Amino acid sequence: MLPTAHPVPPPAHIGPPPPPEQARSQGAARVVLVLALSALGLWILHGFLPALAWAVVLAIALWPLYARLERRFPPGRHNLLLPTLMTAAVALVFLAPLAILGVQAAREAHDVAEFVRSAEANGVPAPEFLQHLPYGAAQATAWWNDNLGHAQAGSELLHRFENHSVVGASRNFGREVLHRIVLFGFSLVALFFLFRDWRTVTEQARVACDRLFGPRGERVARQMVASVHGTVDGLVLVGLGEGFILGVVYYFAGVPHPVLLGAFTAVAAMIPFGAALAIAIAALLLVAAGSVKAAIVVAVAGFVVTFVADHFVRPALIGGTTKLPFLWVLLGILGGVETFGLLGLFVGPAVMAALVLLWREFTEGRDKTA
Repeated sequence: MLPTAHPVPPPAHIGPPPPPEQARSQGAARVVLVLALSALGLWILHGFLPALAWAVVLAIALWPLYARLERRFPPGRHNLLLPTLMTAAVALVFLAPLAILGVQAAREAHDVAEFVRSAEANGVPAPEFLQHLPYGAAQATAWWNDNLGHAQAGSELLHRFENHSVVGASRNFGREVLHRIVLFGFSLVALFFLFRDWRTVTEQARVACDRLFGPRGERVARQMVASVHGTVDGLVLVGLGEGFILGVVYYFAGVPHPVLLGAFTAVAAMIPFGAALAIAIAALLLVAAGSVKAAIVVAVAGFVVTFVADHFVRPALIGGTTKLPFLWVLLGILGGVETFGLLGLFVGPAVMAALVLLWREFTEGRDKTA
């Protein structure tokens, strides 16, 4: 005969549900606790939030490539090799250009030192382009020779520059460099863990968006991710292409230091219409050297390259990915850069993409559930 089954009593800690008033007060207390802990966490991490944001941006931008590599080379038990290699590749992409620029700058340091010694001993000679000015060439050259062309003026100018610029700027330079290195290293560490645990992170983000905002939250998140992809393609890749093309133009036109100026053009070109500043500097350097025709060639080539990139390539890449009008892309980029610095290149368009999506759904009266 089988033994009689007895019902299992509930655990002792589970009691009757609290009354409605107590449940509401407990819910309010939980909300206050969550907000207080979130605010405290943000305050603790506020110095590292830009590094975390950069890690998220890089992870989103590189996720398609990483997923393809992961399918090609399945991860092992601990999943360490592929995230390590990807993180090292990202570090190399950022550090290699800086190393090249450092070597190039070191090569030019001798010429700069010679110029400083010559200026201190003999003054700063009048640039050649003053003699080719259409109006006031003689007066401008005479003023330069009277004020800067003799040894005493050159020594006073360099002494003033050393006291007010070099010394003042070098006080916090080492501290800023160390701070940037720490943030960059922290970004790489965070990027490694995002690569390693990307499935868990994306699933948790999807569940959190669904619980907090419903299906609309997931759509907004997908729109922001698409905006980051479009911004990387439309700004970073196009900017690097502009810098490479114009760097070749600088080299054949005889612009001084074409590698450094080409790298500066690539960085400036990531901001819409920012390449115009680099092109103007290159043209002015050629004019100062007396190569007016080469300066015109550089200006025309720069105008053509930036016009095609800013009016055709970028709108197609960014707007085509996010279905976002280029005006809002432009406002998001410029406003983001002004507010968040270089990070705003990606944050600004992502926020604009989310706002435009919500506005479209609101004005069209749609509330999709899928």
